[in-house]
Parts: sequence; structure tokens; C-alpha cells
Amino acid sequence: MAANSASNCIHVGRSLLRGLGNFSSGILRSSQETTCNSFLAQQIRTFIQMRSNLKVVDNSGAKRVMCIQALKGKKGARLGDTIIASVKEAQPGGKVKKGQVVYGVVVRAAMQRGRCDGSEVKFDDNAVVLVNKQGEPIGTRVFGPVPHELRKKKHVKILSLAQHIA
Repeated sequence: MAANSASNCIHVGRSLLRGLGNFSSGILRSSQETTCNSFLAQQIRTFIQMRSNLKVVDNSGAKRVMCIQALKGKKGARLGDTIIASVKEAQPGGKVKKGQVVYGVVVRAAMQRGRCDGSEVKFDDNAVVLVNKQGEPIGTRVFGPVPHELRKKKHVKILSLAQHIA
């Protein structure tokens, strides 16, 4: 489907440029294709949904988890939402083992989220901090930046463990 929309976008760009000369249409076509590529890049950034792989950014022993279910919205999870996940990769001797079903809080999401001041925050990867059923973190350290929107979602303990608050 993505390839189909890209070809449609290039086709629309060429039809708009039909009346111009060869030199100018070549320049404008390349800018039109760049716009289409940025459109496709935005399509990749979606909600965290079932079967999404996430990086674990605490010292609980897990390296990678796969989302089983988002506990809040119908579409999926965003920053600060809690998910149920299965551990796919784990360090030996950690608190959690491979195959274990755990709860996690999304602390970094590639999908952008608007802030009250009009700015937007998005990260390069999808990351989670593992928590127990009461919402307390399993690990004792949180690596990398976490957004301050977690304060509104009542995850203050994760913010206190974080190295950098974005």
C-alpha cells in the first residue's frame, strides 16, 4: 500500500508539472518526490499496538519486549500508557526471564505527541520501563531521556529514577 501511495504521489507531481519545461520540471519533480518520501516516513510512526517490539530502558534484566495488549486506547498505546508485554530477550541473571509476561509503561514513542505550549515531542525509538501490577518500577535505574508528561500519568517514581527528563 505504501508503494502504491508513493507512485500516486509522484504521478500527481508529474501531472502538475506537465506544462513546465524539462529543466524546471526535473527540479520540481525531485522536490515532489522528497515530499512523498517524508510523507511515507510519517506513515511508519504509529501507535504502539499488538506485536510491536519495544526496547527496555531499565536494569530489570529484559532487553526487548513485544506488546501483547495496550491497556488504555482502542488504537494502541502512546507516551505514559501502560501495556502488557512478553519478554523476548533477557540478560542472564536478571529479575525477569525470557517468555515472562510483564507490565510496562511507554517512556519513549516514535509517534509525535503535542504539548500544551504548542511544541511536539517524539523520539527515535519505542522504549518501555517494566513495572509491577501496582505500577512501581521493577528496575532501579532508567536509562536515557523520558518525557515530563509521565508526571500527569502518575508515574513520578519513573521520573525520579530517570537520568534526563525531556
